[in-house]
Amino acid sequence: METEQIFIGVIGGSDVSSKVAKVAEAVGREIARRGAVLVCGGLGGVMEAACRGACAEEGLTIGILPGEDRRAANQYVKIPIATGLGYARNLAVVRSCRAVIALDGSYGTLSEIAYALQAGTPVVGLGTWQLSKKGRSAGGIIAADDPADAVSQAMELIDN
Repeated sequence: METEQIFIGVIGGSDVSSKVAKVAEAVGREIARRGAVLVCGGLGGVMEAACRGACAEEGLTIGILPGEDRRAANQYVKIPIATGLGYARNLAVVRSCRAVIALDGSYGTLSEIAYALQAGTPVVGLGTWQLSKKGRSAGGIIAADDPADAVSQAMELIDN
């Protein structure tokens, strides 16, 4: 019997600093080293850097694109999926994964975090949003210390 492939989402900003890009690339490398499939929104920033890292380790990358043109995917996406859904594709990104790693990000990333938490999909965060309600931590996002820790926690949460 074949073992199920583990899909891990990487979500984050499309316009990021070189520091954030390096972290995202390291996350992508670690996902590929562990034999998981990297799923993202397929465009630039965190998505491109994570895919670049995964490809450097011969990993599989899937980009779920907002538009209708598969050619809009960054060059490191091996399987581009054109949806024509715009931001609604964020739901498809997180629902395709067993865990999500969030880096940096703006409101699109926040929407993906919300979709994941609502679906019961674990979210591990590296320098991303922190959630609070009425001035108190709302939890939900599990903080990681570095890329290896983020992927380790995601894999552990998937196993449990």
